[in-house]
Amino acid sequence: MLPPRRHELPPTAGLPLSWSDLRPGAPTLAADIAAQLRVPALQLECSGTAALLISLLTLRDLQPQRRRVVVPAFTCPLVAIAVQQAGLELQLCDLRPGHYDMDPAALRAACDERTLAIMPTHLAGRVADVGNAVAVAREVGAHVIEDAAQALGARQHGVSVGLLGDIGFFSLAAGKGLSIYEGGLLLARDPALREQLLQTARRTVPRRIGWELRRSIELLGYAALYRPHGLRLAYGNPLRHALRRGDPVAAVGDDFPLQIPLHRVGRWRQAVGAHAAIRLPAFQQQLTAQAQRRLPRLCAIVGIEVMDDPPGAEGTWPYFLLLLPDQPRRDAALDRLWSAGLGVSRLFIHALPDYDYLTGIVPPQSVPHARDFAARSLTVSNSLWVTDEDFETVCGVLEAVLD
Repeated sequence: MLPPRRHELPPTAGLPLSWSDLRPGAPTLAADIAAQLRVPALQLECSGTAALLISLLTLRDLQPQRRRVVVPAFTCPLVAIAVQQAGLELQLCDLRPGHYDMDPAALRAACDERTLAIMPTHLAGRVADVGNAVAVAREVGAHVIEDAAQALGARQHGVSVGLLGDIGFFSLAAGKGLSIYEGGLLLARDPALREQLLQTARRTVPRRIGWELRRSIELLGYAALYRPHGLRLAYGNPLRHALRRGDPVAAVGDDFPLQIPLHRVGRWRQAVGAHAAIRLPAFQQQLTAQAQRRLPRLCAIVGIEVMDDPPGAEGTWPYFLLLLPDQPRRDAALDRLWSAGLGVSRLFIHALPDYDYLTGIVPPQSVPHARDFAARSLTVSNSLWVTDEDFETVCGVLEAVLD
């Protein structure tokens, strides 16, 4: 195990807030991001999960005879919680072998006249195969919700992700490319569906001053601590404490409450996001340039597979998602790197059926490829704070465990 550093590198490349971002201003965040992405109007919600929940409630009202939502078996536990809270049934789809996408044959087998929605997921900023999900959905009369929580700014054939399906959503949570600590953006291609999403939110999302005050205080803390000298306190020390007590789910932050809070985002947090959004395109260009410079070094390590985008797609690069040959060597790398403050982490700890706290929400199911992906994957930060020396240290450990 490498000794912890004095400064802590984040596991993701989030856009740091400047103190000038915290000044009052116009609450134009949704409109500003829509203009940047060149997409129709975006709908701002209090989290990416809230945006998903509103999507599910809207589709449930449109097709009340359909109850099943098909999701990848390796995805964020919040997806399962949102399906449960919407009063719908979760249907898992196994992954392609050694890949983050849903397996096409398994997806077709999972869908029928009971299917309400299919959720292809742009995991880790990589662009998913939405086209196959759309084709299957059209066959059975279902909708497609693109989970682009980790992919704000990603494009396919020059068009923002979220527009190939019926609905898409992005996350503005802590550590994402743009953050207001918690927030989400909803996207729909069809104007009538956009209006229905808006009406669902007006009907179901209350004004809750307590929640907005809490998020505002958390945003101030994020602005102060999301930098190398503060992340040791806010992220590194809790991570190492969780690992010492043998709780990787808490270490990676997969231990979510079983109720998704809903409230309206206040004007001040919207203004903070709008100020920061001005810097977002240039920031993402820097991340892409750094990723393209470092990818050959990772790909040259024998035994490592680096997840990349399909032809015609341009994902974002919050971190590199790697697959190692087997779990023992993945675990050996994590033993040396996870607690060292170098920005190495895991994406999700388990495939969805394997979280104890989701028993009763996620049906038991054989999903061997999702379990294999969980067992062999790790992430390497692409933060601009990761120096060439830091990155080479990580690569050297990976080479050593694979030798």
